[in-house]
Amino acid sequence: MSDNAPLGGLEEIRNELRRFAAEREWDQFHSPKNLATALTIEAAELLEHFQWLTEAESQNLEGEERERVVLELADVFLYLIRLADKLDADLVGAAQRKLVINAKKYPVSLSKGSAKKYTEL
Repeated sequence: MSDNAPLGGLEEIRNELRRFAAEREWDQFHSPKNLATALTIEAAELLEHFQWLTEAESQNLEGEERERVVLELADVFLYLIRLADKLDADLVGAAQRKLVINAKKYPVSLSKGSAKKYTEL
C-alpha cells in the first residue's frame, strides 16, 4: 500500500488488497477456506494480547502494546475484507442487515443491561 495516499472506504482497501495479492501471485492461495483460516489465526493473535490482563488493564492499553493490538486489528480487518471479496459479499450491507436482525433478537426492553443470549431472554 502506498504510504502517501490515504485509503478511504472498503472498496479502496479491497482493490489495494487485490493488487497486493496479484503482484505476489498469491491468489492461488486465497481460497475462502484458507482466508477464513488465516482470519481465525489473526483473531487468536489479537486475543493473545489480552490473555493475562485484567478487565481494567485491557481497557487501558498504552504505547507500544496498544499499537501492537491496533496492528492485529488491522490484520483481522484485512483478511475479513479479502475473504468477503472472494465470496463477493457486501460487508456493509450484511452488517446493516445484521444490526436489524440483532435489534429484533435483543429488544431493549428485554436485553438492557443483560449479557444473556437472545434464547434466554
